[in-house]
Amino acid sequence: MINHQSGFAPKKWLKSPEVRDLLSITPGRLQNLRINGTLPYSKVAGVIYYDYEEIQKVLGSPTVFTKSFDI
Repeated sequence: MINHQSGFAPKKWLKSPEVRDLLSITPGRLQNLRINGTLPYSKVAGVIYYDYEEIQKVLGSPTVFTKSFDI
């Protein structure tokens, strides 16, 4: 999903706004991905960081963004 052909070299660690832009999701959706354990993260001095390689793994999963919730 993420194109490497443009010569774009991704950073190892991304902050929340960068991940939201990358995945085209809202802040709430990103928080839900953290809370339910779908998207691993690290918190350093109050700043949340996401490993780019882990994001790539999550994108390879067919149920990441199609998971439904029963209410």
